Amino acid sequence: MILITRKAEFSASHFCADPELSEEENARLYGKAARPAGHGHNYVLEVTLTGGIDPVNGMILDLKELKRIIDREVIAVYDHRFLNREVPPFDRVVPTAENIAKDIWKRLAPPLRDNGRKLHSVRLHESSDLFVDYSEPESP
Repeated sequence: MILITRKAEFSASHFCADPELSEEENARLYGKAARPAGHGHNYVLEVTLTGGIDPVNGMILDLKELKRIIDREVIAVYDHRFLNREVPPFDRVVPTAENIAKDIWKRLAPPLRDNGRKLHSVRLHESSDLFVDYSEPESP
């Protein structure tokens, strides 16, 4: 198995609160992160692909093309946005690092699936000491 990974960065703000819960319940669950004024992060995203090596160019995917796809599908959507207010589905889904990584997967998987190539994993660093990995099992 061959894997390639491209990093990207974006800045975004959010707060963690379930719209179905009361302010008190959200404060109990998420602490300071539940404050509606929000807080921000400088996220680091790692996108990893797997697939066969093209016999002509020797690559799974040209990393410049991977950068273009990440910029279009993720950075243009997320960068310098208040996620709860500007990026669906986070008007109704709590924008935890886990849910953000899952949404990024959904945005990237379709345009990266081609010629035996596919998205292998998404790693999202919310801070220097916290990251999540997201991947989905292969469909039968």
